[in-house]
Amino acid sequence: MDRLLFGDNQFFGINHMSEEKARTQAMRFQETQAIMDVLDVAYDAGIRTFACTTHDRIGAIAERVRANPARYADFTFYPCMPYAHKYANAVTEHGMMGALREFMPKDGLFATALTGARTLATKEVEGIEKVLIDMEMKMFRGTKTPVIFMQNVFVDLLLGMGFTRAFRIFHDHIKAEYGAEPGYITMNMPMLLDALEREGIERPIICSNINKIGFRMSGGYDAYMGALRSGRVRAIAMSVYASGAIPADEAIHWISELPGVESILFGASSAGNIHGTKALVDKYMGREAA
Repeated sequence: MDRLLFGDNQFFGINHMSEEKARTQAMRFQETQAIMDVLDVAYDAGIRTFACTTHDRIGAIAERVRANPARYADFTFYPCMPYAHKYANAVTEHGMMGALREFMPKDGLFATALTGARTLATKEVEGIEKVLIDMEMKMFRGTKTPVIFMQNVFVDLLLGMGFTRAFRIFHDHIKAEYGAEPGYITMNMPMLLDALEREGIERPIICSNINKIGFRMSGGYDAYMGALRSGRVRAIAMSVYASGAIPADEAIHWISELPGVESILFGASSAGNIHGTKALVDKYMGREAA
């Protein structure tokens, strides 16, 4: 994995410290070209990996990348699925069974099974999960997707329910069908790490909040440090600036000295912040591999 990954929160009105800033950003990025302009700044700065949700608008970004192979020869997507709001809205509008029909193929075994609720009644969860993954991945056909993540809303819901078998299904399907590394985003890395190991998943890629002041590090700062030092996890650190509470140089320097942290995920909407973070990562963690 590259040392620095670029995220998409800023494009879809997500800001953990300021609702006003989130609204402003959502308005700014209503057009695909506005998103591409920022991605181009990051790409030209040497940031090659875009870790993104499966928001419907990401399909237009993937299409731009496919249409310009010379310009984006090294552009890499790390899809993060599923996009929770899409499914929540479908459930609200159509109900649970209607939402499943909405996202399942319109014909074939699953459509037939869902007609009588047989799939849910017989707990054919594995088949449902695989089909939903495949539906989410359609927009990325023809692009590079070496790591594919399960998004934190679903990871932590499954973790809380104790349904950890879903992680194993995801892990096996991503490897077998896409030749990619499975990854997991969570708000509680120590708990998830234990759960994944119980499913036989060793040294998983886990993306979670990791920062000097313990901001939004559910499970406890000491538990995170213990997991990182154990060598059991390939960690990606997000929220390293703690939404602006930690000076940038201090934050990156601290992260660079932690064992087990392979990458940093950050979001930015200005050229200055993109270049500034890239320079600090190069300074403290070494330049990206050519």
